[in-house]
Amino acid sequence: MSRLFWDTNLFIYLIEGSGESAQRVAGLAERMLERGDRLYSSTLTLGEVLVKPLEQKNSEMVEAYERLLSTHAILIPFDETAARIYAGLRMDRTISPPDAIQLSCASAARVDLFITNDDRLSRKIIPGIQFIVALNQAFL
Repeated sequence: MSRLFWDTNLFIYLIEGSGESAQRVAGLAERMLERGDRLYSSTLTLGEVLVKPLEQKNSEMVEAYERLLSTHAILIPFDETAARIYAGLRMDRTISPPDAIQLSCASAARVDLFITNDDRLSRKIIPGIQFIVALNQAFL
């Protein structure tokens, strides 16, 4: 059993996507269920995925995201521990504030694998996260 953190885009691909990225995320989800892995994300993810459905007044999509995240993911809050990690990460100005929040929450939870759509993040070494990998490189 591993502790995997999904960045926001993976949830969007799973709910709204089509094509290769959506298929890859669905495959990852299936493999995680088979292995008994735990899925993590942050409360920022919930906020980010709800922007478009709320803007479009799409209550069905809002409910789909809320159901997915509340039943299948452990949402990590941006608390004092994550805030301290965030401050250290933001010293690297190549990491955007939202990415730093995601990484700091994942680090605070000590996840094994952080999966993102941003290949640039896969080159970062973040204490508390064993591996960071881009979605197109994720093999489980």
